[in-house]
Amino acid sequence: MKLFYPFFALFHLLFVLMTIPATESQSLINSTCKNIARNDPNINFNFCKTSLQAAPASRCASLRGLGMISIRLVRYNVTDTRCHIKQLLRNRKWDPYTKQCLSDCFELYSDAIPSVKQAMRYYNDKRFDDVNVQITSIMDASTTCEDGFKERKGVVSPLTKRNKDVFQLSAITLSAMRVIQRGTG
Repeated sequence: MKLFYPFFALFHLLFVLMTIPATESQSLINSTCKNIARNDPNINFNFCKTSLQAAPASRCASLRGLGMISIRLVRYNVTDTRCHIKQLLRNRKWDPYTKQCLSDCFELYSDAIPSVKQAMRYYNDKRFDDVNVQITSIMDASTTCEDGFKERKGVVSPLTKRNKDVFQLSAITLSAMRVIQRGTG
């Protein structure tokens, strides 16, 4: 029995030490997402929290770190959406209008990739207003893409969820920039 206690105590101590940083980062993510979701109707708290927590670096990130993570999430989603559109365009089942909308979206997302890369550089240089311009252009691209499908009655966008995700991730980034610029984080 005496041998069991030291192992149990060591295990318990390691468990406590491992959960402290996660708890602090969880708290930062929760408070940040609550704050920005409360102040921006485009942001869903659970989407924000789940997105930021999914990034491996979020476990030990500061607010400034979460800002960069949010930009990276936009980048990953823009890149993945562009790739998805490219695959959809290979499918010959699309009517000419839908195919044109997909082509337009492909161009919009292709243009968004250098914008998000530039946003990352601006963020590293603490040029937050310039970050906002780049991220807003990406947000606009996702909206323009989705709106293209809505211009013709009966056409259903195969990109609705992806466009909404890019839009919301961009909104999270813009809200995080506001908090960082105010110096409250």
